[in-house]
Amino acid sequence: MLRSFLVILFFSCCAMAVAQFPSAPIPAGLADNASAIVRYSEREIILRDKGNVLIRNHYVYTILNSGGNDYAKLILPYDKLKKVLSIEGTLFDAEGKKLRSLRKSEIKDYSNTSEDNLADDDRVKLHNFDHSVYPYSVEYETAIEMDGLFYLPAWTPVFNENIAVQAASLQVITEPGYELRFKAYNYAQAPIITSVKKDKKYSWAVANIAPVKDEAYSPAWHEMVPTVFIAPSSFEMQKYAGSMNNWNEFGTFIYTLNANRNVLPEQVKQKVHALTNGLATDKQKITVLYKYLQQNTRYISIQLGIGGWQTLDAGFVASKGYGDCKALSNYMNALLTEAGIPSHIALVKAGSDEASIIPDFSSNQFNHVIVCVPQPKDSIWLECTSQTSQPGYMGSFTGNRHALLISEKGGTLVRTPYYGAPDNVQKRIIKAAIDEKGGLNATVTSNYSGMQQDRLDGAIKQLSTTQFADYMKRKFDLPSYEVVDFSHSVNTAALPSIEEKVTLKVAHYASVTGKRLFVNPNLLSVSSFKIKDAANRKFDFEFKIPFIDTDSVEIEIPAGYKAEAVPTAVDIRSGTSIYKSSLKIAGQKIIFTRYYSQQPQRSSPANIKELADFFEKVYKADHSKIVFVKESA
Repeated sequence: MLRSFLVILFFSCCAMAVAQFPSAPIPAGLADNASAIVRYSEREIILRDKGNVLIRNHYVYTILNSGGNDYAKLILPYDKLKKVLSIEGTLFDAEGKKLRSLRKSEIKDYSNTSEDNLADDDRVKLHNFDHSVYPYSVEYETAIEMDGLFYLPAWTPVFNENIAVQAASLQVITEPGYELRFKAYNYAQAPIITSVKKDKKYSWAVANIAPVKDEAYSPAWHEMVPTVFIAPSSFEMQKYAGSMNNWNEFGTFIYTLNANRNVLPEQVKQKVHALTNGLATDKQKITVLYKYLQQNTRYISIQLGIGGWQTLDAGFVASKGYGDCKALSNYMNALLTEAGIPSHIALVKAGSDEASIIPDFSSNQFNHVIVCVPQPKDSIWLECTSQTSQPGYMGSFTGNRHALLISEKGGTLVRTPYYGAPDNVQKRIIKAAIDEKGGLNATVTSNYSGMQQDRLDGAIKQLSTTQFADYMKRKFDLPSYEVVDFSHSVNTAALPSIEEKVTLKVAHYASVTGKRLFVNPNLLSVSSFKIKDAANRKFDFEFKIPFIDTDSVEIEIPAGYKAEAVPTAVDIRSGTSIYKSSLKIAGQKIIFTRYYSQQPQRSSPANIKELADFFEKVYKADHSKIVFVKESA
């Protein structure tokens, strides 16, 4: 009863306080390290029925400096399923005095279509008061009506690292018998559930949250700040009914939405058989049909359709030669079906920097579609938007994560191919020579495999000759160097790799001081990373991508020098991190080896000191120099 009273008091205070913002004083310390403060924010989501939702947002932001200007902008995306009902805005000065209101004519309306989108329902309404006398405040009120409950926005009141929150609330109103699904992070209490007339209201609220610092290798944002994800139980979207109480139900809706859209034109069916009838194995057929897809189609984003989730049919792709990830995956599925090979489309949250989906909260968390071809041993996964990828390779874009396999039986949560440290290798062999002035000439042979070749592979395939030459000039962390020559050999295996050969010239690599020559034997793998302010770290430290780096270096030094000080061998470990280096002098030759291996690991702030010490030692080892002294004649 007391907790209910306190929450009711909070919302009552918010309702009264909104009239006082932005002139009300900012609580002591809240503005520290902030560029903007959420003085007041209320989001109300009304689920009118299974096919309609109203979202109202009302907020006041105080902008403290130029770093907060972007938060003063109103950016309101909409599309065919999302209608903007109203927009109101007000600008206030530092004292909280109203300067002016938003004029409807100031609201700009643009297509939200990127250059690689052929067709798109997306548009965006934009407004900015363009004020620059600090501090100032903006107040906005918006209302949006959505067709369908498939997309329900997460509530993240602390939405960036330089934002403080004075007061924020979320209210979700449903019909009394409707089951709202939600999952909260960094919010200890259950929501307050009350009755409003005949409806049910769920309420969450936070207050006085200081800015959050996004630390290096920190977890996903929702794991660090108060966040509430909401999702429907049952819903409708343009007359298609569905439910997502579990992944199976979610998959059933996606399957129904896209059923009977994989029928190929007769001439394409004939082509499939011409390509595959003489082949002995499914793997051969899959490879041939995948190459056919790559050679005869291209990716263009097409967000038309039911919420962007219903694919264009296979006949469209066959006649036009293009499609988005849904359409191309559906087309690939149709080609395989015609060849008698079962396959499934799969939903995935793609991106090398994307956070993982929440596996125990079935909801719309995906942004990409791929194809999975079940096989007796290992399934073959196909990225259908790429004209250059190899069949089976997912890489850092879609590998090492969950995917939702779609079939007539519904959805099944599975894992895409996993690439471990032995798959993601960078192996370098360097032979170099240093002259009397400290200049260095080196030949570097590097082999990159798995996820370690992804970035270079993208550069090779996407950059022009001039752009790629510039890329090579910036690639290595050396003071100033000249690329004399380079070449690349791409191995298009299921686990792709690239061999890179580079000839480098560095004018002042070694330091010459009087009779002494200072040489760092670690030419290209010098770590610059340290865990800053480890004692005050607040969030977990997380390694996600496993890898191995090895270096084998030989450096000839000028005649007449002998070693005066040589770093000792290093072997340090912390959790799943291993670093080893060794060094010896053989005549006028430096022989140096370095090994670094990293497995996935998550360390709590309580255990961060050991890891911080590890990186401190790696940094020191990587920067260690050999001191040579010139012998007297």
